[in-house]
Amino acid sequence: MLGGDGTINEAVNGMVGSNAHLGVLPSGTANVLAMELGLGSRLDRAINRLSRSVPKRISLGKISHPARYFVMMAGAGFDAQVVCDLRPGLKSRTGKFAYWVAGFSQIVKRVGQLETRINGDTYHCGFTLAARVRNYGGDLELARGASLLRNDFETVMFEGSNPLRYAFYMLAVSVKQVQRMPGVHTVRSTRVELLGDAPIQIDGEYVGRSPATIEIVPDALTILMPESYG
Repeated sequence: MLGGDGTINEAVNGMVGSNAHLGVLPSGTANVLAMELGLGSRLDRAINRLSRSVPKRISLGKISHPARYFVMMAGAGFDAQVVCDLRPGLKSRTGKFAYWVAGFSQIVKRVGQLETRINGDTYHCGFTLAARVRNYGGDLELARGASLLRNDFETVMFEGSNPLRYAFYMLAVSVKQVQRMPGVHTVRSTRVELLGDAPIQIDGEYVGRSPATIEIVPDALTILMPESYG
């Protein structure tokens, strides 16, 4: 599959439960899945590495509203609002720079709040990310313990409504220290409930608003990955 993360998500939703093998070649803006797998963003190198990859069966995430599968992540609140505010024309011209523009535009707005329920506990936050991958945005790591080979989510939740607080969170992400910050909670689970009214994105594409439930679907997809991935 040659395409970006959104295109790959479309293909995956037609492959769930089949024996078809998904091979990823980067051709999008962030190419999060290709970067996560270690294939890189350069097409020539990715082709070479993909030719030496092996099939592995993995779990997928599934969101209830709307019913849709995802490979990498589901985000609610702050980052989904960035996706909503993204300008398609700017994205096509400048790539990832368009995400930074949309992100900085949030600095003047209060961050909407939602409730996230995991393992019987409720967290009040402005941004929840249920992750299956470490990579975030192509060159950052947010859920550093996540893996496509696990059968759960690493969910990272960020407290607060002050937009400047999120600027500091993102700075901490860039130096791989965010999970040590006050107001950041990291929990493993196979189910995440998103309560309240907040935008939701899966694999970088806006899909709707909460409330919604996110669950792990085991043994759902065969993907080609380098043997070194783990």
